Amino acid sequence: MSIRRQCDLLGVNRNRLNTPKRKESVENLSIMRILDERYLNKPSHGILRMQDHLKDEGYLVNEKRIRRLMRKMGLMAIYPKPNLSRRGHIKYVHPYLIRGMEVNRPNQVWAIDITYIPMAKGFQYLTAIIDLYSRYVVGWDLSNSLDAESSHRVLRQAIAKYGKPEIVNSDQGSQFTCKEWVGYLERSEIRISMDGKGRALDNVFIERLWRSVKYDYVYLHPAEDGQELYKGLKQYFEEYNMNSHQGIARRKPTELFYSIAA
Repeated sequence: MSIRRQCDLLGVNRNRLNTPKRKESVENLSIMRILDERYLNKPSHGILRMQDHLKDEGYLVNEKRIRRLMRKMGLMAIYPKPNLSRRGHIKYVHPYLIRGMEVNRPNQVWAIDITYIPMAKGFQYLTAIIDLYSRYVVGWDLSNSLDAESSHRVLRQAIAKYGKPEIVNSDQGSQFTCKEWVGYLERSEIRISMDGKGRALDNVFIERLWRSVKYDYVYLHPAEDGQELYKGLKQYFEEYNMNSHQGIARRKPTELFYSIAA
């Protein structure tokens, strides 16, 4: 029986089973891990400043190599320029709707994003959706690629479980500026909001989520494979939703989300 058929019968996402087809060397994986942590703290640093940082860490790496690895990770310095979050079709780009908006109820605004997750012997990409009012993580999943379908699947599953939001906010990555993504939201009568190009703070809440995930779990417990990573993240997000957060007056996301959503 093929791997695809086995996954279909078990209801397992095939993307969790394997790392990307083109495997990176041990040195490149170490470099990518350093780039990832640096980007969390210095998102405005481009290729040359990353090169200087890697030199301080003991790696002499040329610009071409850094550029390729950052693109593979989905990282781009925060200043106006195209990349990959490679910008998609300009006709599908939408304005940022939530600047100055009072977010005062669950399912009013969801934010979605994708981030690189290092493992002991490879890496995966994590897609997550957070409810901005409660900071409740309504959906997440892992994939071995940056394809648009992974983001679509996470959104569809979250809507099936919690109902549809009024607004979905994302960056201008190609996953979110494609015909399929925009068409699905429009058919579902969900308003589309996108971060301004090069604006680091437009999606600040999910950026904070990435910091928490990586510093509290991923960097401390590098997973051996996709299955171990999935189990660890499942436990992490369950605890994240149940624990109090300073950003919401030390309340718990699950309390805020269900107190009104119910």
